[in-house]
Amino acid sequence: MSDEQQPQWFRDALAAPVETGIVTVEGAGIAYRAWGTSGRPGLVLVHGGAAHSRWWDHIGPQLAAGRRVVALDLSGHGDSDVREHYSLETWAAEIVAVASASGIEGLPVVVGHSMGGIVAFVAAHLYGDRLAGVQIVDSPIRQRTPEEDAARRKAAFGPKKVYPARAEALARFRFVPPQEAAVPCVREHVAETSLAAVDGGWSWKFDPAMFTRTGGDTLEVARPRCPIAYFRAQHGIVSDELMAQMRERFGPSAIVTEIPDAGHHTMIDRPLALVTGIRTVLAAWATVP
Repeated sequence: MSDEQQPQWFRDALAAPVETGIVTVEGAGIAYRAWGTSGRPGLVLVHGGAAHSRWWDHIGPQLAAGRRVVALDLSGHGDSDVREHYSLETWAAEIVAVASASGIEGLPVVVGHSMGGIVAFVAAHLYGDRLAGVQIVDSPIRQRTPEEDAARRKAAFGPKKVYPARAEALARFRFVPPQEAAVPCVREHVAETSLAAVDGGWSWKFDPAMFTRTGGDTLEVARPRCPIAYFRAQHGIVSDELMAQMRERFGPSAIVTEIPDAGHHTMIDRPLALVTGIRTVLAAWATVP
């Protein structure tokens, strides 16, 4: 897609100044991207399984007015280091460490999508006193993530493939869980930034071993110790039964709403609605003493 065909909001977001950094957490380098002025209240954006920080490139700048907004690559994803073992607890620690080191003033708000929302929920349990709140986007708060389910069924994420040509790899890009609805320029950007040059060609920027992560015991008992907001996608992956169970876990003060006509990968097909939702919750929380 040519620049002229891209919506102006998307061009403005990708043209926004961005800083990059690395924080060492439990021996692994954790990469992040940041928008907005350092030393201000802020947000940490957490991607889903097998995704990376650049899924937020078109979202982060739209939240950065008066804030410091940071998107990290969880270990085993994007430009962060791989680990021998992965866990929800370690990923939650990475969120808190990046928030502390990346220029956010005060307690951060964490926004997590899919697996990233599960990690954010664990962070709300383990580190709730160090967070201003957690916003979760269409995450099934249960033992396994949708990406892990797909990997275990061998429906996706098999042994890491190397493609001799970049164009060949891009032609194989798919969302998991499957989703056709997308803003075209957003889909193209996410696909293009998901690849890395490796010996013999091109491959995806995630470690397949991260699907063997641990942390289900913590997730099972987790109860949030900070404000919670939940965005359910109308065409997402959360059943009515699971939603009812999660509402109970979130507590009576949680904000729970649905984004109309959105798929599970809400930042891909309904990015402006998601930005509006995140801003609205931030404004509501700001009025609470």
